[in-house]
Amino acid sequence: MILDSFNLKGKVALVTGCNTGLGQGMALALAQAGCKVVGINRTKPIETIEKMNAAGHTFLDLRANLSQLDDIPYIIDQAVIKFGKIDILVNNAGIIRREDAIDFSEQNWDDVMNINSKTVFFFSQAVAKQFIAQGHGGKIINIASMLSYQGGVRVPSYTASKSAVMGLTRAMANEWAKHNINVNAIAPGYMETNNTEALRADAERNSAILERIPAERWGTPADVAGSCVFLASNAASYINGHTIAVDGGWLAR
Repeated sequence: MILDSFNLKGKVALVTGCNTGLGQGMALALAQAGCKVVGINRTKPIETIEKMNAAGHTFLDLRANLSQLDDIPYIIDQAVIKFGKIDILVNNAGIIRREDAIDFSEQNWDDVMNINSKTVFFFSQAVAKQFIAQGHGGKIINIASMLSYQGGVRVPSYTASKSAVMGLTRAMANEWAKHNINVNAIAPGYMETNNTEALRADAERNSAILERIPAERWGTPADVAGSCVFLASNAASYINGHTIAVDGGWLAR
């Protein structure tokens, strides 16, 4: 049956930045599809833990500072010790800094690039090595953005980092597909998350954004969850290096 290919029962998924928003939505969706989930966050994801426990899902809560690479080996070791393997990585953790490009600081550049692109690559590299050692491949899902396609305003490092995510997704897919590792990405459109709170609070910007979206609404974490489960499943086993836009039609406008 075709629906069996979407079943993730027994799989182990690592999800970075799953304390709120899109990360939380994807982590819960993967758990609902059958995954044991390892959540990697800088602070305790209290709400996510509560939701996982209430639904009877298996969730391992790990702390890490993803602006640096030092914690990556520890995360992989803990996941393997607890569950014996890793099958899926969702590189969701990310930050944004808003400042006019003419005044944009080196600190704002480095902070965003380190988490949004450097850590995405090296975390993927480490997990890919684990996949190869396990001998059965795996799935890597990166979180891109509408600003992987467009320039944006007052977010030069975020635009650069998310453009890098799309390129890295293709590059890693080219090299690792032969190991049965699928590397793909999701580019969420304008979503109701912490990162967009300032935009939604600005009546003029909010109105301009909604006018551009054919669906006439901001997206929600639930809108992204299905794409994540799909890319993590066997149903997507011949999809490599692709970025799925989940944008309410923004790019088609």
